[in-house]
Amino acid sequence: MKSARALLLTSLLAVLAAPLTCPVTAAAADAVVVQPKEGWYPKLVDTDFVRSQVDIPPKKDVVVIDSRPAARRYDVGHIPGAINIPDTAFDKMTDRLPADKGTLLVFYCGGFDCMLSHNSAFKAEKLGYTNIRVYAAGEPDWIAKGLALSVSAAHIRKLIDEKASYMLIDARPRRTAEKGMIPTSVNISDTEFDKNVDKLPADKATPLIYYCGGLECVLSDKSAEKARKLGYKDVKTYPEGYPEWTKLYGAAPLAAAPASQPDTGRASTVALAPGKEKGSVTVASFQQLWKENPAAILLIDVRDAKEFASGTIQGAINVPINELEKKMDSLPKDRPIVFLCGTGARAGEAHDMAKLYRSELRTFFLNADIKWAKDGTYTMVEK
Repeated sequence: MKSARALLLTSLLAVLAAPLTCPVTAAAADAVVVQPKEGWYPKLVDTDFVRSQVDIPPKKDVVVIDSRPAARRYDVGHIPGAINIPDTAFDKMTDRLPADKGTLLVFYCGGFDCMLSHNSAFKAEKLGYTNIRVYAAGEPDWIAKGLALSVSAAHIRKLIDEKASYMLIDARPRRTAEKGMIPTSVNISDTEFDKNVDKLPADKATPLIYYCGGLECVLSDKSAEKARKLGYKDVKTYPEGYPEWTKLYGAAPLAAAPASQPDTGRASTVALAPGKEKGSVTVASFQQLWKENPAAILLIDVRDAKEFASGTIQGAINVPINELEKKMDSLPKDRPIVFLCGTGARAGEAHDMAKLYRSELRTFFLNADIKWAKDGTYTMVEK
């Protein structure tokens, strides 16, 4: 028989040879997985999930909802594209919820100690919504991850009224901005950002707020990211942009610019008719010509490749506005060119660019709000 000392030595060697394992304590688990608290909504998501659902333009089947009070929380900083339904006013604002009760709803508020998002999620469930999640970490974690925030029109109005220190930047093309901008803003077109960095404040702690042509416009997001790369520390966006501002606070009426009659240069039963703005064509004349004789024109979608891939007019080609100057020489002279985008802003800038670099081209643009559905159909509303 082995002595007691030998047995002890054998046991010790066996323990040392065994794979090293550690039981997961509650504290260790909490560092990785958030443990639901009493009263929490059970279906939780993390920052990565929310990031995958947040986009400009907003995803059609997702609604992100900020459950915090408006003036002191949502207005001054919220997840881009999120709508505000304060939990305390939830029952009065259910009209802001989507009609399709299978839509993904993501509620958030002020972090792990905030119950507002959980309360609202339960209320939405009682209304019959079936695809609900709560981002329990909320805005504090979003900020901690270095992710961007947006502000509301009410916050900008407050800054204006208080004559605060900030810079409000219209990222739309100059031709569009000249027709009307939010008070106190300066125009730095996203496509000319690099040529105008001297217009930005020297103090990189100065708050910057970018806006453009609404939720379908990506120019403000793109410019905001460029400003962050330059070292500006407080950069936010106002995604709803100028269209919402004019609805809330109005805008001065502008006279329509005269326009000459476009000529398609091809035999056709219809022709492109001039729109209200110089260089534009009416939606009705474009749609009729595109239906009857699409070969009569070259249709160019100047949005980014990602936007183009999510939906466009069948038959259009994609030349992003930032690449247009390099590809200008390849554009044909034998037929008219019609530029389009989601709001008319970039399309108009493309027309101006073409006139500047190749005046012999016959270019026009659609000054319209265009929205694409998943099935490839679209709606087009002339401005």
